[in-house]
Amino acid sequence: MSVTRADREASLKKRYAGRVAAAPKRRGMGRGPGPGAPRGGGRPKSTGAALKRLMSYLEADRLRMGIAFFCVIVNTVATLTGSYMLRPIINRFIAPPDGSPGNVAGLFKGLTAMACVYLLGVIANYLQSRLMLEVAQSALVRIRTDLFTKMQKLPVRFYDTNSNGDLMSRFTNDVDTIGNMLSSTLVQLFSGTLSIIGTLFLMLYTNIWLTAVTLIMIPLMLRAGGEVAKRSQKYFSAQQSALGALNGYIEETITGQKVVKVFCHEEIAEEEFDILNRDLREKQIRAQFLGGMMGPVMNNLSQINYSLTACIGGILCVVKNFDVGGLTVFLNFSRQFSRPINEISMQVSNVFSALAGAERVFSVMDEKPEAADDKDAVSMDGMSGEVVLDHVTFGYNPDKVILKDISLYARPGQKIAFVGSTGAGKTTITNLINRFYDIQSGTITIDGVDICHIKRDELRRHIAMVLQDTHLFTGTVMENIRYGRLDATDEEVIQAAKMASAHSFIMRLPKGYDTVLESDGANLSQGQRQLLNIARAAVSKAPILILDEATSSVDTRTEKHIEQGMDRLMAERTTFVIAHRLSTVRNANAIMVLENGEIIERGDHEDLSLIHISEPTRRRGIS
Repeated sequence: MSVTRADREASLKKRYAGRVAAAPKRRGMGRGPGPGAPRGGGRPKSTGAALKRLMSYLEADRLRMGIAFFCVIVNTVATLTGSYMLRPIINRFIAPPDGSPGNVAGLFKGLTAMACVYLLGVIANYLQSRLMLEVAQSALVRIRTDLFTKMQKLPVRFYDTNSNGDLMSRFTNDVDTIGNMLSSTLVQLFSGTLSIIGTLFLMLYTNIWLTAVTLIMIPLMLRAGGEVAKRSQKYFSAQQSALGALNGYIEETITGQKVVKVFCHEEIAEEEFDILNRDLREKQIRAQFLGGMMGPVMNNLSQINYSLTACIGGILCVVKNFDVGGLTVFLNFSRQFSRPINEISMQVSNVFSALAGAERVFSVMDEKPEAADDKDAVSMDGMSGEVVLDHVTFGYNPDKVILKDISLYARPGQKIAFVGSTGAGKTTITNLINRFYDIQSGTITIDGVDICHIKRDELRRHIAMVLQDTHLFTGTVMENIRYGRLDATDEEVIQAAKMASAHSFIMRLPKGYDTVLESDGANLSQGQRQLLNIARAAVSKAPILILDEATSSVDTRTEKHIEQGMDRLMAERTTFVIAHRLSTVRNANAIMVLENGEIIERGDHEDLSLIHISEPTRRRGIS
């Protein structure tokens, strides 16, 4: 039965809506834990907690913030003072109450003094803008550093259950919205509050009756702004989630573009993108519409207030001898009084958008990191590579066991091969040896020491891995190979490349070992990229080597060259090889045949070639 657009739309919304992760993107550990693994993404914090936590990133710049807010005070006072100076200028030099002619010289002096006051406000405004920009960018540096540092401490499980695109969206879109709030919104909220208080004081001083007219409008304006803000908050959170989902889909599609083209999936990808894009559009329209409504609503109420004030003020000028300068200043104050209220209302949408982004960023920071090493954990210098799995049982979910009572023994320098169908548990065993996951029962020891009592960094420093999925970093060929051991000399890197049969093709590159690789080595073939990964493992000098279908991406001729290099590479290392076929592990000391998480056959190549490996009737020990 064909899948309709409606079915895809329902599937996409179910997959992406309301959660951090899209379909898991396997990277860095082969096929990973499989569909049974739980998804991460911790519970988002409340708005108040997110704001308080966000403000903690500004504490290091309290001095600069203090100066910036002092400049805000100076700017506000200068603006209010300059506005009030209109009253004496009008009453003394333009339209004196006694009907005498105006004074041009006095008017010039008054305007000059007024201009100086406004100039002081302009300088203060420039300083606070510059300082707050520096404060905001410094805070963003700390946020990005904390986020990136935390991501280096998260377990492999987290990356197996979160899409790369959504994680990148937290570094870009979410952090940018936080930056906008810190650099401008905070200052405008503070400035607006001061302007409201100062303007209200001057209005009371100028005319209490006109002030009463203005104050009658305030509850109506606050009520209208509060209703709009309350409705818009949830839509801004939904907008950020939808944006992360769309970014995740774009990243997956671009990364897998060859697969998309091979299977002629372009039209389907466009339709699925259109579904997510339209979903984002709908949520953005709702969020931006409600956020944008704030300005027109407040402006209309401000115009009503201005009109009422002008009418009543004109009556007071005629009936109560209210001075023209006072009416002019009060009308100006009336508009100034509404302006900060409008600005504060307009900034509410930015605040909610930034807090929604902050919650997404903090949700990653709140993820549970890898468990700390035991207090008595050892370093294990000079590891020989004796590996023992004793009755190991493990499941990515406690209620779904993947490995069932696995026991095996690898002497130093032995080559142990795992053969079996996809999903049998081969990669899972190697993940447990690296302590990417901790077992539920049983023990895994290296040189007689439980790996739970070995420092993780030391454990993994003594284990080299070559995965089926290659990954190269931006940099030269030499730097990519040296990634396996940063203190390796150029001669050691070249020797490792020769051992992996990579030296010949490297020398054919435009600049040899100094050739810069970009976009995950896009200018190399898949086989060449794998050879560099093998060379990276070779230069590490780790006593334990794990090969997860390492030669699956190369041709038969290259595979023979690699096998020769591998024999030299594995001569003094304990090696675990994952393969699907017996023919690829002929020279293994022992072959383990796995099926449904159990070792159903053990033996060497000759033994297992004579039996049906699907029959779990004959079990052999390692000789």
